Amino acid sequence: MPVSFRVNGEVVTVDVPADMPLLWVLRDVLDLKGTKFGCGISQCGACTVHIDGTATRSCRTRIETVADRNVTTIEGLSPDGSHPVQQVWRELDVPQCGYCQAGQIMAAAALLAENPAPSDDDIDRALDRNLCRCGTYLRIREGIHRAAATITDETAQRGGGAS
Repeated sequence: MPVSFRVNGEVVTVDVPADMPLLWVLRDVLDLKGTKFGCGISQCGACTVHIDGTATRSCRTRIETVADRNVTTIEGLSPDGSHPVQQVWRELDVPQCGYCQAGQIMAAAALLAENPAPSDDDIDRALDRNLCRCGTYLRIREGIHRAAATITDETAQRGGGAS
């Protein structure tokens, strides 16, 4: 079944079974390896991508449900790694093994797009189901706060601050 959708700004059409998970289309058909397989049951968050701006688990998202929608993967969040979350992750050396970090970054970016000044509780709720076996949760939270400050500063410098 051919399905057309936009991935990282490019329209693609794939001819795969309608029930094929988006994760496998991204990794095996489109060769976008940044989105990781973790559990396959939507529990760990390693496969998090944005669908129309919303953080979504791609391992349980059927390809037929993304027809005519916008999908953003870690590769498309910022091709040069300049997204504030990606920059802060490097500055703070957030990951240990790094396996879960694409999903963590995608969840954090979606949170900041919706809530540019999240509290610790907001962060904990938004990333509650993104698991990190290395336990870098405190650095993840600090990274989100720093990225939020960076985004707020950039917005203020452009004259887009709240009045």
